[in-house]
Amino acid sequence: MKWILALLLPFLAGQALAQTPYRLRALTDAPITSIRGLSVVDDAVLWVSGTGGKAGRSLNGGKTWEWFTIPGCDTCDFRDVEAFSADKAIVMGIAEPARIYLTTDGGGTWKQVYFNAAKGMFLDGMDFQSGKAGVAVGDPIGGRFTLIRTANGGDSWQPFEGPAAGEGEAIFAASGTTLRALPGGDYAFSSGGAQSRFFRYSKGKWNIYTIPAIQGQASTGIFSFAFRDARYGVAVGGDYLRMKETRQNCVITADGGRTWQAPQQAPGGYRSAVEFIDAQRLVATGPTGTDLSTDGGQTWNLLSTDGFHAARRAKKGKLIYLAGSKGRIAVLEPVQ
Repeated sequence: MKWILALLLPFLAGQALAQTPYRLRALTDAPITSIRGLSVVDDAVLWVSGTGGKAGRSLNGGKTWEWFTIPGCDTCDFRDVEAFSADKAIVMGIAEPARIYLTTDGGGTWKQVYFNAAKGMFLDGMDFQSGKAGVAVGDPIGGRFTLIRTANGGDSWQPFEGPAAGEGEAIFAASGTTLRALPGGDYAFSSGGAQSRFFRYSKGKWNIYTIPAIQGQASTGIFSFAFRDARYGVAVGGDYLRMKETRQNCVITADGGRTWQAPQQAPGGYRSAVEFIDAQRLVATGPTGTDLSTDGGQTWNLLSTDGFHAARRAKKGKLIYLAGSKGRIAVLEPVQ
């Protein structure tokens, strides 16, 4: 979303840290002002992307890194990255123009596979069902959300018609997780701003549902969601101009997004990313801190006052990595 703030200062006072079986361990401070793109192939291989046209890769769980500045992209903000292996990754630049670059040699070279300089063009996130099929979503142009898709692993992209957007409705490019590939071949994305809705693409059509999250202002709505299976999901967000506000900043669905309910105890403020650790445990993070739930998102407790923009679980593994402002990268790990 065009209104997302590039840098938000973390501040939290008067809230006790919960005793949990997890801890955050700092890994490195990347030479990237802000990281919002994060993709984890397995417990060892992860990629990040962010401001200044930069991306990074680690092959050993964040112990050491390689850093890349994609040629001609010094001013690009790569808000999302999708990694397929140690060698193949795709980074998404938001606007104007929107660009997508692909590497198949571990960042040695980058190929531009998408370019769009249309007025108002602003990509917010992308996700893949497999190594071949993927979708990217962007803010509305001409009254409809922008959608493009690939069937060849990101080597080329084609537009397809998105659903209609309401006046003042858009998508947040906070962590690359306002769009998700869901089990069964579906895709879904969430919106914010004037209104907050959930859009699920299934069997060739869009199903649209209202989300009872805080909404009505450019800074409010859902910023991230995650699904455990085809039906059970948790969404987080809030108001990024009122960081400590907990009202309507988290909702839960048990029917695939048709209906949503508030949790018993909300996360401790605005949160820009949520991820399942396992079937019952989740982590949510934002600039003011990181929270943990052990009951499917019904109750949240503060894990750390360290906050991040993005959190992603290993596709083939158990670890969850986090990344955020000032190039900070961390791993969520069990307490020994």
